[in-house]
Amino acid sequence: MESVFPMLEPLLPRVSKPVQYVGGELNSTVKDWDAAAVRWALMYPDAYEVGLPNQGVMILYEVLNEQPDVLAERTYAVWPDLEALMREHGVPQFTVDGHRPVGAFDLLGVSLATELGYTNLLTALDLAGIPLHAADRTEDHPIVLAGGHAAFNPEPIADFVDAAVLGDGEEAVLEITELVRRWKQEGSPGGRDEILTRLAETGGVYVPRFYDVGYTDGALDPVTPNRDRVPATIAKRTTMDLDAWPYPKQPLVPLAESVHERMSVEIFRGCTRGCRFCQAGMITRPVRERSIEGIGAMVHKGLEASGFEEVGLLSLSSADHSEIAEITKGLADRYEGSQTGLSLPSTRVDAFNIDLANELSRNGRRSGLTFAPEGGSERIRRVINKMVSESDLIRTVSAAYAGGWRQVKLYFMCGLPTETDDDVLQIAAMAQEVIRAGREASGRKDIRCTISIGGFVPKPHTPFQWAAQCDPDTVDDRLRKLREAVNSDRRIGRNIGMRYHDGKPSLIEGLLSRGDRRVGRVIERVWREGGRFDGWSEHFSYERWTSAAAAELEPLGVSLAWFTTRERAEDEVLPWDHLDSGLDKAWLWDDWQDALDGRELEDCRWTPCFDCGVCPAMGTDIEIGPTGRKLLPLTPV
Repeated sequence: MESVFPMLEPLLPRVSKPVQYVGGELNSTVKDWDAAAVRWALMYPDAYEVGLPNQGVMILYEVLNEQPDVLAERTYAVWPDLEALMREHGVPQFTVDGHRPVGAFDLLGVSLATELGYTNLLTALDLAGIPLHAADRTEDHPIVLAGGHAAFNPEPIADFVDAAVLGDGEEAVLEITELVRRWKQEGSPGGRDEILTRLAETGGVYVPRFYDVGYTDGALDPVTPNRDRVPATIAKRTTMDLDAWPYPKQPLVPLAESVHERMSVEIFRGCTRGCRFCQAGMITRPVRERSIEGIGAMVHKGLEASGFEEVGLLSLSSADHSEIAEITKGLADRYEGSQTGLSLPSTRVDAFNIDLANELSRNGRRSGLTFAPEGGSERIRRVINKMVSESDLIRTVSAAYAGGWRQVKLYFMCGLPTETDDDVLQIAAMAQEVIRAGREASGRKDIRCTISIGGFVPKPHTPFQWAAQCDPDTVDDRLRKLREAVNSDRRIGRNIGMRYHDGKPSLIEGLLSRGDRRVGRVIERVWREGGRFDGWSEHFSYERWTSAAAAELEPLGVSLAWFTTRERAEDEVLPWDHLDSGLDKAWLWDDWQDALDGRELEDCRWTPCFDCGVCPAMGTDIEIGPTGRKLLPLTPV
């Protein structure tokens, strides 16, 4: 299979950031095409600078390439300037590793972290010469396989993907590879239909064409299989022993600037805090921790292989690792006096302490601390089950400012269920109190607090999957009032930064996250009318989406509002009901009622089981320490 680089290279001086298309990154892999029995193209449907650091793609890339007869290469969305030139000069969608045409691979695995990447997927399919609609593909086309968090409701893109995998991918991709290898060795009996059937009958791969959908008065009927060999429901995959999967071992080092310039180690997977808005926390249950020795080995090998000078200790709530103090102290001891810095992502106020922060900054890096109260008032935090009091926050940030930090960032959401103007305005009061307390604790006037506000989007497989989404006008009006409240006292307001997005992209994300197969018509129309990179504000067009929704949905008796700002009833069939995340639907409904009543739920890591359903349904269990072991210093050879 020849490289398309000779066709591509003359075009690169004519586009922005051409280095993102040339490949050759440290730790990238190019294998012999002819020696491979199964060939994967792995795609993150966004720009290189966003896609390259993605942990999911990086892990699968390494897992697959470790197999001697398997080849995996990466492809990313190309910017519109290169897309136009590729169409003009007949250059197909290519991988950045071997610059091989994506249409020549056996499988195209697409990691869908956000729904706003759907139009980029269609661009890649079209540039690759792969028919947009799965029904039009033949044995000569790759199997298009979706994964990632958005794959937990793939119905809006059911017409465009051949299959979807729910949950963890490490073991799943190897099993899929083995099925494809065996089918090819047998001479590809039964063609494309047969290999898709073999994948579907495992119970862990969803093939939309094998399931019928119907509607009654606009509402969805139960989704049913249309052939005997496929199951009625599809279960998510859960990798239990994370120490057995210490990936990435050799992190990719980007050639161009990327959103994360660091080596990342996932210290545990899953979360049982029970934040009702958080799809990631719900669908990744149960909690599975890496051991302290496993984390130490990953950090050591990753730094040696990459040369990065920062290590991100990642998870949904990293400070909740049962041995986080031992991990951070052990790593800080190990790398003291070196150029290696440690970082945690956004941290829960009630899991943070100043000793932890001091260990993270021992090498002199104090970039700032980030906390996520999510809601401005105590009332709304009870609704979303974010059990953080304002006094906890003030006490924590006061300790941080007193300890020498000058910058604190606070994350909030706007448009939450039952939210009022007052709930949002209390964000301003909280930020002002943070500045007052910080000045008193530090004795300085130059401290900063930045509040960052995102629009809330109800997600599948969460207690808020039944909730009405807040309309953009209301969100924008509340954000305007919030800005006025922040600036009402200039002596304090000048120390408070405010970042937010308007409510319009969130509404479209809501359409795509809770839509059914009818929404695919909207996606395709938007793409045909020029929709690209909808997750980027400079490319997003609200008018394009709303006009496409009106044109495609209203003749079917539904609308954009029907999918977004309408509250669902308990007995309504949801588009993802046949896709099993392990969570019991009745438990989710009960938690939704608790939310409306402002009742909180404890973390089941430390309390008796609340019967969410995951552990018995998936045959899993919470796996946490503490082990009582220490991270030993490195021994020179």
